[in-house]
Amino acid sequence: MAQQGAVRPSETGVFDAVVVGAGFAGLYMLHRLRGLGFTALVYEAGGGVGGTWYWNRYPGARCDVESLQYSFSFSEELDQEWNWSEKYSPQPEILAYANHVADRFDLRSQIVFDTRVTAATFNEDTDSWLIETDRGDRVTAKFCIMAVGCLSAPNRPAFEGMNDFRGPIYHTGEWPHEGVDFTDLRVGVIGTGSSAIQSIPIIAQQASQLTVFQRTATWSVPAWNEALSAEYLKEAKAHYPELRAKARARPTGFYFPFNTEPALQATAEERRQQYETAWQRGGLPFLGAYGDLLFEKSANDTVAEFARQKIRGIVRDPATAELLCPQNVFGCKRLCVDTNYFETYNLPHVKLVDVSNMPIERFTKDGIVVDGTEYQFDAIVSATGFAAMTGSFDKIGITGRGGRTLAEKWRAGPRAYLGLASEGFPNLFMITGPGSPSVLASMIQAIEQHVDWLADCLSHMRDVGARSIEPVQADEDAWVAHVNDVSTVSLRSTCSSWYVGTNIPGRPRVFMPYIGGFPIYVQKCNEVMNNAYDGFVLKGARSSNAPPQVRLTERWQVPLDIEVISPAAVAAKRVPVV
Repeated sequence: MAQQGAVRPSETGVFDAVVVGAGFAGLYMLHRLRGLGFTALVYEAGGGVGGTWYWNRYPGARCDVESLQYSFSFSEELDQEWNWSEKYSPQPEILAYANHVADRFDLRSQIVFDTRVTAATFNEDTDSWLIETDRGDRVTAKFCIMAVGCLSAPNRPAFEGMNDFRGPIYHTGEWPHEGVDFTDLRVGVIGTGSSAIQSIPIIAQQASQLTVFQRTATWSVPAWNEALSAEYLKEAKAHYPELRAKARARPTGFYFPFNTEPALQATAEERRQQYETAWQRGGLPFLGAYGDLLFEKSANDTVAEFARQKIRGIVRDPATAELLCPQNVFGCKRLCVDTNYFETYNLPHVKLVDVSNMPIERFTKDGIVVDGTEYQFDAIVSATGFAAMTGSFDKIGITGRGGRTLAEKWRAGPRAYLGLASEGFPNLFMITGPGSPSVLASMIQAIEQHVDWLADCLSHMRDVGARSIEPVQADEDAWVAHVNDVSTVSLRSTCSSWYVGTNIPGRPRVFMPYIGGFPIYVQKCNEVMNNAYDGFVLKGARSSNAPPQVRLTERWQVPLDIEVISPAAVAAKRVPVV
């Protein structure tokens, strides 16, 4: 059921800002805009708030960052009043948290639900944006802010004969809100990425037969999820401000123990013990077992072989175990976090089908054909991921100065200054856009930093009377080159993944997120702001070189965590990331 939101505006609606999307980014952006006295409206394609957590309701959906840190940090009162039930809380609880935030800060009254923005066109005469929707809205705003998410455009491969299949086909990114009962059904799952790894163990508990089609084996470590006791929460909340401060200083934007020592300086037995300790701790922090795992291939080989031995020790059938052992760099793609994923393949009714060399040929009315063999199903789950980072932009006709579209400009790969704005598109901003840490950091902290920077930027424009702002072409080019240059330092750039867009046929191979570390990126943003928006052109400002008044970004001006990032590591651009 759609949630009650704003009254639909007339075609003559005029706002200071229109925000596209009511996930965590859109909610926080609206909160800050309203607090600064800007008129704002949010359009949301879904029937409620929550963004990715509104759509992704597949069985087992959870965040891979611990709940106490995967949450807003702008309100100490919010921190103290909300209680997370588990170390990695499930999707329904994260969605409940988003709804709590919307209600607590009275945000729904300025959100229009069930409405998809279809076009945004810049008017050069008025320095404003015309925003159009699939419901016929045509509203004008000085600023257009894209809070569309990094993983919100489902990737649906067009297999031959899909329309012939007589049963339902579900995508994990657009799961039915009423849920799906797979009891006694023959189920096929396409894909072994994060959503598959989370959902397969639960689907296997219901299905009479489960067949998983795997193109590329995925690295995954145990979550060791657990309930959070009242005592634990009380102690954590007593030190919440310190935890938040430490998290902001870390390359990932969240805090966890990190061993800076190089793996190859340890003996084989010392490495085994260190990896075992990290494995028993579980989760993404496993990559913090040593400081060079994502920089030295020989070091990475040691952790990769440890993880393969873990898989071989869990999966009883040797042939299936080998198929589940990835051969690429450990952590090259997003490391997955699971609960009993590999154990599921020991169940007699679960089968793994390798489609790396023999891809899915076609769908039939009864199932899927691979290498001439038909596998019959009652239902199929497409766990095929997303058109990451730019997929949601592709769905909107965005036209800037001179009639140039964003799609045309980004044909060879996305180009944005700091991941915040793109030359030729004045007053258009993107939250956690390509060229920012986004998915390589804790997303909510990355969102908050961008929103606070944008709020201060818009306030400064109002202070000096500026009509528009956009990046300088040379500065944007230099930033894009820097993002690409830094990516080559990490082993992350060596494999095909959604980080580089290779999961979508025809997409250019470009490493899209900024891998240089969250605090280094924040430092750059602060420098740009403190130097009167160096790299941007402010049009019509009464005093273009006036120093900005810092309202919200001060909390992000934190020193680098030298425990993790030594001066030598910074100089070598070797910044650990998860």
